[in-house]
Amino acid sequence: MIISVGCDHAGFILRDSVLKFLNERAEVIDCGVFTEERIDYPDIAIKGAMYVSSGEADKCVLMCGTGIGVSIVANKLKGIRAGVCNDIQTAKLGKSHNNLNVICLGGRIIEGAQVSGILSAWIDTPFEGGRHQLRIDKISAADTEPSISAR
Repeated sequence: MIISVGCDHAGFILRDSVLKFLNERAEVIDCGVFTEERIDYPDIAIKGAMYVSSGEADKCVLMCGTGIGVSIVANKLKGIRAGVCNDIQTAKLGKSHNNLNVICLGGRIIEGAQVSGILSAWIDTPFEGGRHQLRIDKISAADTEPSISAR
């Protein structure tokens, strides 16, 4: 399994915990940042999620202050299903129901000690398929049909 990882300055506090956990379980593509110097989260989110969108990585972990900003940006890329999961329950449900391929974490919301539980839940929980697959198919169709009517 190949997992890309990226964070902005506010997510940097979780970076070491995420990399330590993932390096024991996967091949990691480290998209930075490498210091706490301010950087705009869209730059990192696009870089990290692009590896999944292009098929070069299986999954991605993105971090910013809340996880919300990087989630919004990642979901702009084709094929990305990103969600904020700042606890084990949302990580499990995000994977089992939504088959998240990008998990977004908040450096100002969670602590490094929580990372392994959240990432384990996300990686180890199987996607349930069934009725959930029908929803994933609708999401995928929206990737290729930009003129879907609201009617």
